Amino acid sequence: MTNPLHTLSAEGVAVWLDDISRDRLRSGNLQQLITDRSLVGVTSNPTIFDKALKESDAYDDQLRDLATRKVSIDEAVRAITGYDIRWAADILRPTYESTGRLDGRVSLEVDPRMARDTERTAAEARALWWLVDRPNVFIKIPATVEGLPAITRALADGVNVNVTLIFSLDRYRGVMDAFMAGLEQARENGRDLSRIQSVASFFVSRVDAEVDKRLEKIGTDEADALKGRAAIANARLAYEAYEQAFATDRWKALADAGATPQRPLWASTGVKDPAYDDTRYVDQLVAPNTVNTMPEATLEAVADHAEITGDTVRGSYEQARKDLEALASLGIDYDDVTATLEDEGVDKFAKSWEGLLGRVSEQLEVHS
Repeated sequence: MTNPLHTLSAEGVAVWLDDISRDRLRSGNLQQLITDRSLVGVTSNPTIFDKALKESDAYDDQLRDLATRKVSIDEAVRAITGYDIRWAADILRPTYESTGRLDGRVSLEVDPRMARDTERTAAEARALWWLVDRPNVFIKIPATVEGLPAITRALADGVNVNVTLIFSLDRYRGVMDAFMAGLEQARENGRDLSRIQSVASFFVSRVDAEVDKRLEKIGTDEADALKGRAAIANARLAYEAYEQAFATDRWKALADAGATPQRPLWASTGVKDPAYDDTRYVDQLVAPNTVNTMPEATLEAVADHAEITGDTVRGSYEQARKDLEALASLGIDYDDVTATLEDEGVDKFAKSWEGLLGRVSEQLEVHS
């Protein structure tokens, strides 16, 4: 029987894992997933690193050295996360080479407390790029209003960027504009555009979680019938926006100069509501030249029982528009939903970062 993950890959969806840990790296598990699960990329975030530190002794030797050197908490965090990211990037380097530098990617996030500060975000992105020093790394920058010019600056400097925390279609269009502006500046700076890559992480399940909560308050049969419709409709229309943006003369000029499109990446694809099918944010978002980054439970669920039936995005745009219009007719304010999710996302990421700092601080004390 064909593994659904192999089928998914054949449909043009890059399979990435939303997790990293030193145990996963040193045990050979990441390599096994590459071999057995069609895995071609890894994403990380502060919560993932916090969990890895909490559950493993794999960091003890490094923590002991950092404590002996009496480094700052921030420096210790970057030393620990940078080590894991480099290791993962080296494991994925053959994939990076065999896919023509498209995949084999690992993502490391800027300090999310800087999400509303353009200058600090841009400087942090450059610093992380220099710290990790691997060509197959993405630096994650949030798609806040302040983040957009930082994205452009990073790309202009030759930094590969994973744009994160995208919820709205308008903001996604702004992200693609920032991407193209960055490549235009990189071209003016004489950089090789074929070496600069980017993905745009469009969040999925959190949209349903927020909209379903509002539909629950309405409480009518009509509202209940629309539960679970918003996220997939939103993501499908994002893909339509992607097709439109990368069919323009502006993009053609960059492509002629060697540029590669910024791929849509479906993020937050683990199901929040257990009533929903656990593979719905994968098998309902199959389209060419996309990425789906999954928590391990979702990855294994897809491998076990997902039904990949080909492209489930193109041709669905009219229905997606009708779904969002039906939500609007019930008083669900799309702009308010996406703004709320962005604000919550920035806040949650910042709190996760503070949690990671606290975890590392505790561990340094233990090993001092």
